[in-house]
Amino acid sequence: MRLRLGTRASALALWQAEYIRSLLLAMDSTLDIEIVKVQTKGDKILNKPLSKIGGKGLFTQEIESAMHAGELEFAVHSLKDVPVDEDGAFALAAFSEREDRRDCFVSERFAGLQSLPQGALVGTTSLRRTMQLKALRPDLRTQSLRGNVITRLERLRSGNFDAIILASAGVERLQLHGKVAHIVPIPIETLIPAVGQGIVVAQCKRDNAELCALLGRISDSRSALEAACERSFSRSLGGGCQAPVGVCAVLEGGICRVSAIVGLLDGSEILRESLESPLSSEQDAQKLGIALADSMRSKGAASLLARAREMDFEGL
Repeated sequence: MRLRLGTRASALALWQAEYIRSLLLAMDSTLDIEIVKVQTKGDKILNKPLSKIGGKGLFTQEIESAMHAGELEFAVHSLKDVPVDEDGAFALAAFSEREDRRDCFVSERFAGLQSLPQGALVGTTSLRRTMQLKALRPDLRTQSLRGNVITRLERLRSGNFDAIILASAGVERLQLHGKVAHIVPIPIETLIPAVGQGIVVAQCKRDNAELCALLGRISDSRSALEAACERSFSRSLGGGCQAPVGVCAVLEGGICRVSAIVGLLDGSEILRESLESPLSSEQDAQKLGIALADSMRSKGAASLLARAREMDFEGL
C-alpha cells in the first residue's frame, strides 16, 4: 500500500511524522510511506501572536485541504494543534503513547522560574502559559515568541529573552538537553498543560475505513482516553486552541483525574478545579471532561474567558 503522509516542515513536525511512519513500518514492512511537507498559515505568519491571526486550524487547515483534494492519504499532527471542533470528514485514527506532558523552563542564565529577577522577560506564544506565569509571578513580563523550537532557542541565545517556555515533549524529541544551560520541567500543579500536550496523532478521512483500521493498530488506548477527556472539556467550555485554558487528564489504574485552569491573561483572577472518575471507554472520558466544564462554568468560567478575550497579550 502506498501512502502519502502530510506534515509541517519544522524539525519537530518531521520527527513526529518519522515516528508514526516507523511505527507503521514496524507493523507492516510492505507499506510505502512518503512524507510530504506542507506549509501552513501558522508557519507563514510569524510576526503576530497566534491569538491575533485566528485560533482554529492554524497548523492543520492546509494539510486537511490537501487530504480533501486527494493529494495526501493521512497526516500527522501534534494533538495540541488540532482544533477540538473537528471537521467531521476526518478522524483522529491513532494516538501515540504520551510523551512528558509538562511545560519546561528554558534559560541560558537562570536556573528556574523563581530564580528570574524582578521584571524578567519570558517568551511564549501561549495565552495559557502567560496567564499561569503571571499568577505565579505578577512582576514577570511576557512577549510573543513565534517560530519553530530551533528559532525560539536562537532568540533566547541572542539575549532577546531571559527565559522561554517550551513543551517538554518537544525538548525530549529534539534531544535538546545539554544544548541549553537550564532546561527544567515545570510540575503540572504549577503550570497545567494544553489539551493533548505530548500526544502525536495520525488523521485521515473518516470514510477510508481500511486506512482508519490500519492506523488504529498503532494507537495507544491510554492516550486516546486522556485526549477524549481533555478535548471534550475544551469543546464544552468553548475555550478553543488559543485561549487562556489549561487542562490535563491523567489515567492510572482505571481512574482518571482531570484538572483545569481558566483565568485572565494578567493572572489576577483564576479558577482551578479537578474531578476524578473511573474510565473504561471513550464515552466515559467525554462525560468526565464535560462534567468538569459544567462545574467550572457554574463558577464563572465563561465570564472569565469572555473578559480574557478583551485583554491584550502584548500589554502584559
